[in-house]
Formats: sequence, structure tokens, C-alpha cells
Amino acid sequence: MKNNLALAQMLASSLISKGWNLALAESCTGGLVCATLTDLAGSSDWFERGYITYSNQAKSECLGVAPELIESYGAVSEPVAKAMAEGAQKNAGVNAAISITGIAGPAGGSTEKPVGTVCFGWTIQKENLGNATICKTRLFSGDRQAIREQARDYALSELIELLK
Repeated sequence: MKNNLALAQMLASSLISKGWNLALAESCTGGLVCATLTDLAGSSDWFERGYITYSNQAKSECLGVAPELIESYGAVSEPVAKAMAEGAQKNAGVNAAISITGIAGPAGGSTEKPVGTVCFGWTIQKENLGNATICKTRLFSGDRQAIREQARDYALSELIELLK
């Protein structure tokens, strides 16, 4: 837990130094990232809100992800992660957003997308350039909880790097 809180504190410091706020769009992590961030006292100074959009319908209704995008690429895909991050950033009116969508298992995997496949999106405000979104896919191992924890830590670590 200490490592998670250290990541959260590093992210908080970076966001505070920029005067920025953050929103999350979580699917397979089910609010784990939001819970880690709000474990920090004072997180309301930089954490705006989280969307737990577990179903495809929620991704569309809450974040504006086009159903056609989900049908074409699947909910666990970089195009959907991109749309989720951009939807969270736009709807929450924040400077930065993270999205996570994946297969935590133990079931639900396929040959193309095995259990442990997680897609991420990070949308950040760029000075005078609008917003930029970066997406990545990772394959994590372990049980359901281990995959979710690895996804949380990776999402936070990558945003810390992007904000440097």
C-alpha cells in the first residue's frame, strides 16, 4: 500500500504544481485508482471525479464512447480507451484524465486478448495546442486483484511521466 500512496502523492504534487485537476474513467479496475487517489487527505484540491463505466452502455452514456467504436474494436482496445479518456476529460472539465479498460479475469479472455490485457488512455491539456491523448496496451499477469493493482500502478506512473 505504501508504494501506491507514494505514486498518488507524486501525482498529486505534480498536479498541484500545475494547478491542474484530474478525472478517471475506470472499467476493469472498478474504482481502484480513484480509491487510491482519495486515500490522500486533500485530494479534493486536484481530483475532480471518477467514472466507473464497467458496461459498454455506461461507456457510451457517461463518456460518449460511440457504440460503433465498441462494436468495431471491442471494449478492451486503444480506440475505446482513447474515447474514454477524452470523454472523461471533456465531461469533467479537467486538465488531465486517465482511462483503463481491460480483462482482469479469471474468465473473459481470448486468443487475441488474453486475461491480463489492459488498454490505457491519458489525455492531457497541452499549452496552446488543445489536448493530446496517448494510448498504450499492456499484458499483466497474476490473479484478478494482481492485474487490477498492476493496472492502477501503471496508469499512475505513466501520467506522472507525461506531466514532467
